[in-house]
Amino acid sequence: CKERRKEDDAMEGPHLTVMLTHHDITVPNAMDIFLEAKDAPADFWGFKDIGLPEREMRELVQCMKREGKTVFLESLAYTEEEGLQSARLAISCGFDYFTGTNFFPKIQQLASENGLRYLPFVGKRRDHRLYGEIDEIIAHAREVSAQGVYGINLSGFRYVGDAPALITGLVHAMDKPVSIVGSIDSYERLDLIKKAGPWTFTVGGAFFEGKFGGTFSEQIEAVVSYLKK
Repeated sequence: CKERRKEDDAMEGPHLTVMLTHHDITVPNAMDIFLEAKDAPADFWGFKDIGLPEREMRELVQCMKREGKTVFLESLAYTEEEGLQSARLAISCGFDYFTGTNFFPKIQQLASENGLRYLPFVGKRRDHRLYGEIDEIIAHAREVSAQGVYGINLSGFRYVGDAPALITGLVHAMDKPVSIVGSIDSYERLDLIKKAGPWTFTVGGAFFEGKFGGTFSEQIEAVVSYLKK
């Protein structure tokens, strides 16, 4: 990897975050895929806290950052101890952002003390699905936001209910960055992302399944170009 200038990650979104994950697990050849696609028009990259040994995670993060990328670790942890373990991993590997986990004050404290930006999940999660009334989820997001987190992570398209109403309503209700994650696998869903205007959104499995056509790099280009239309 060669040195490249890091883009300002504070710009308004929506930004694509390319996730090197499939079926919620980091793919074993993540480094190879990144090196092949690193010149695609995406500054935000990430992967999950499972699927690679810690040493390989650290090497991948270092390579991404040398290429000027902003790097995200996402965790699906439900318990406080699991979340803390993932946060420690994010700190050890040098990630810029830590997304996911149920919110716990101890995770926020650990992240804050180590310069890690934390965006926890909100709402009631079960089996990687999101449940509850929209008003309740938005109220929970506001409550969590008040605890000092950097932003909110929302598995909007995995909501068992009116996903467009939830995503649009929550993004518009928040005064902090919102990341929409999971199951963004069509141009129809990209239309909703464009309309709602979150800070960032993730695409992972859809790229590995060729949902946006072409090579990995070409799919990134297609998604980013579509957002600009």
